[in-house]
Amino acid sequence: MKTRPTLKTDRLILRPFEISDGPRVMKLAGDPEIAATTLAVPHPYLEGMAETWISRHQENFEKGTGLQFAIVLKSTDELIGCIDFCAMSKAHNKAEIGYWVGRPFWGQGYCSEACQALIKYGFEELKLNRIVARHMSGNPASGKVMIKSGMKQEGVLRQDICKNSVYYDSVIYGILHSEYQPK
Repeated sequence: MKTRPTLKTDRLILRPFEISDGPRVMKLAGDPEIAATTLAVPHPYLEGMAETWISRHQENFEKGTGLQFAIVLKSTDELIGCIDFCAMSKAHNKAEIGYWVGRPFWGQGYCSEACQALIKYGFEELKLNRIVARHMSGNPASGKVMIKSGMKQEGVLRQDICKNSVYYDSVIYGILHSEYQPK
């Protein structure tokens, strides 16, 4: 079994999720505002969903299709969110970043800090050539995270997502290894 990495920043620890994180994930991700602004978080977030999701992480890592991290505050050891390579392609040497942070932690730069750490890991350790991210058009704060992380807006996919019977554009950002500058 391959060991999943742990990453550290000034204020955060990005570590593998544990099954015991399930109730905290359910509480934070179960917030309707989290679900409303993310592609993959369901609402309602039912009992057991987090544990089922967490139980797949090692397999995703072993297959090279995904790598999920719990975002944890160094100062309190409190889990505040998730960041991951939600779509990895060995054939194309690229990955897509996805993330969410609990609403009490919005606007404090945690997501940008975690995103920068994951980009660094992707380019320096995984030797990726391209990293992308996307956000729903109704979530411009997520686009700011991507820009702060060194990504450039590459385009808009019109009415790309249907969530709760409403169509949203996907705004796509990307960064190439040749553009990457460590922060």
